Amino acid sequence: MIEDDVVKGSTARFGHSWNIFSEILPIHEEQFIRWTTGLSASDFKGKSFIDVGCGIGRNSYWPFTYGAKSCLAIDLDERTLAVAKENLSSFKDAKVERRSAYEINEDEQFDIAFSIGVLHHVEEPDRALQSMIKSVKPRGKVLAWLYGYENNEKLVRYFNPFRKLLFSKLPLPVVFVFSAPLTLVLWCLLRVGLNRTQYLRLIRQFSFRHLRAIVYDHMVPRIAKYYKKEEARAFFEDAGLVNVEVHWVNEMSWTVIGTKK
Repeated sequence: MIEDDVVKGSTARFGHSWNIFSEILPIHEEQFIRWTTGLSASDFKGKSFIDVGCGIGRNSYWPFTYGAKSCLAIDLDERTLAVAKENLSSFKDAKVERRSAYEINEDEQFDIAFSIGVLHHVEEPDRALQSMIKSVKPRGKVLAWLYGYENNEKLVRYFNPFRKLLFSKLPLPVVFVFSAPLTLVLWCLLRVGLNRTQYLRLIRQFSFRHLRAIVYDHMVPRIAKYYKKEEARAFFEDAGLVNVEVHWVNEMSWTVIGTKK
C-alpha cells in the first residue's frame, strides 16, 4: 500500500518533470559516474542492484552497460514508471515496479542499493534508508547522493524559502513556464564566467533543455534538504552501516556509501 506521506514528498511533481524530460543523454553517464563515487563500473559487473526512486531509469541504464546482472527500479508516479520501462526495455533482467522507498519489501536480495537525488526529498529519509539496508545482502553496499549545504548556502538561504512559499504550491504547468526565464538567466551567467565550482563548470556543457530540466527539478519539490558533510556521514552511521565514506561531488553535493554488516 502506498502511503499518503510518501506522495507528499513530491512524487507527482517530479513525475510531471520526468514526463517532459524523458530521454537518456550521453552526458547522463558522466553525471552517474560522479554521483556514484565510491563505486566503479567493475563493481556492478555480475551484480544485482536496486534503484530507489528511479525516475526515468537513467541511473539503472548505465550499470547494465557495465555488466550488471539484474535490477529492480522503483518509483511511484505512473508516468515516470512508464518512461523508465521504455528506457530499460532492452535489458531483460530490469524490473520496473511501483513501490515506496519506505516499503521496498525485499530482504537481502541485492548486492547494491542506491538512491540518487531522492532521499533529500522525502519526509522520512531515515526510514527510507533502513528499507534500503534491509534489501541488500550482508556486506552489500548502500549508496545515496544528497544535496550538499556547503557551497549552496545562498541557494538554501534565498531560493529555498521562495520555493517553499511559491513554487511548491503553484500548479506545475505554471512552474514550468517560470522555469524558462530562470534557466535563461543561469544560461547567460554560465557564459559570462559563473564557474566557481566543478558543478557549474559541468553544467556549462549542457544544452538549454537539459539545463532547464535541472532548474525545473529544483523548483518543483515540496521537500528539499541540504546536508552538511558531517550530517551526511551521521545519516549512514546512525543507520548501522559500516565503512562509511563521504565523497564531495562537484563541490556542491555528497555521495555517501556504506556497507551492511
